[in-house]
Amino acid sequence: MKEEKKLYEEIKYDISDLKTALVAGGYHRASDLPLCNEHLEELESLANTYGFQVVGKEPCSIRTIDAALFFGKGKVEELRIKGEELKADVIIFDDEISPNQQRNLEKIFKKPVIDRTELILEIFSQRAQTKEALLQVELAKCQYQLPRLKRLWTHLSRQSAGGKGFLKGEGEKQIEIDRRLVQKRITQLKKGIEEVRHHRDIQRRARKRSGIPTFSIIGYTNVGKSTLLHALTEADVLVEDKLFATLDTTTRKFTLPNHQEILLIDTVGFIRKIPHTLVAAFKSTLEEAVFADILLHLIDVNHPLAEEHAESTYEVLKELSSEKKPIVTVLNKVDALEDKSLIARYKLKYPRVVAISALEEKGFDELLKTMMDVIKDLRKTVYLRIPQKKYSLVSELMKEGHILHQDYEGNDVLVEVEIPMHLEHKVKEYLEDDRACSNS
Repeated sequence: MKEEKKLYEEIKYDISDLKTALVAGGYHRASDLPLCNEHLEELESLANTYGFQVVGKEPCSIRTIDAALFFGKGKVEELRIKGEELKADVIIFDDEISPNQQRNLEKIFKKPVIDRTELILEIFSQRAQTKEALLQVELAKCQYQLPRLKRLWTHLSRQSAGGKGFLKGEGEKQIEIDRRLVQKRITQLKKGIEEVRHHRDIQRRARKRSGIPTFSIIGYTNVGKSTLLHALTEADVLVEDKLFATLDTTTRKFTLPNHQEILLIDTVGFIRKIPHTLVAAFKSTLEEAVFADILLHLIDVNHPLAEEHAESTYEVLKELSSEKKPIVTVLNKVDALEDKSLIARYKLKYPRVVAISALEEKGFDELLKTMMDVIKDLRKTVYLRIPQKKYSLVSELMKEGHILHQDYEGNDVLVEVEIPMHLEHKVKEYLEDDRACSNS
């Protein structure tokens, strides 16, 4: 019992007190080693974003995942020795490990072991600002920690009573108390998030009624979404070369060259192996991609894993049932791209591809033209004869649509206008010569 208590005290930790980290990831075939190394580079970036100094990166060959230790005993022993040599405070696994694996590894390493999911949760916790983000992060952490509560109480005694029944020991009582407290907190957090979501729904409905087209800027974390929003709108948004610099959505109004007003929404970055607890907890934030009219999918074309990052983004969109929305693929950071043939590759793979540099503000003319074209695809061009006494309708069309031509004949206003589909019923009786439209 004393030995078990001593062990617990050795692995008990506050993650904010840890300074140095050894990161480790697995690969099955020799051909997978380069990809494993790229993933460890990203894990190092995540660790640096949190504040760790990474003292070593260990790609580990694995045939099968060990149920008790994730890696085999021999590889775990190698990691233990490496961690001691490099004086790492914490070992970070690139893949999610089970509560049982985490507990067993800490007994062997005699130091904290966390995984990619826990690291991302800690980064989100560190960087959340708004009430919504704070609630969502806490919910995700509670859901992640619930099955791991037992690990926190391994030092407590377990007692059994003779006779008829079994008397729960001190440790089991504490676990049950903690589990109830965490479950109660989860219920409270879900209720709070629903209230915030209701408020967000009201905002969305107001935006929908305004008829102003909305563009969500989506993409892998750190591809330059906030830089693009800042460059287009001069918005006072955080632009930082770190993963997950933006957790809270930012919405700004912007006027296209054809005088069409739009709303641009900066969203939280997607990432490979995004924890499902975060997809669920951040659903109301990610849903900005669901409710937007059009998606601007930003890709850091200069990144060696750009294509994998793009696929990871599409996976998240599928989870949100948004992959069929109109998407403009925006290849960012082309100013640093040496192999320009990559642009042609993306143009073969995706529709509506535009190459830009958000930092240098290059390629914006083509981007804005493409945005105008996509809006046009979502609209209908109609020819209307509206009595001047109904001029309030003309004003509404000026606000929500795009007037192509306007003239007067007697007491009527003749208008050729692009309108969003939701206005079609309002103008039906004023169609001129049944010349309805074209979706071109």
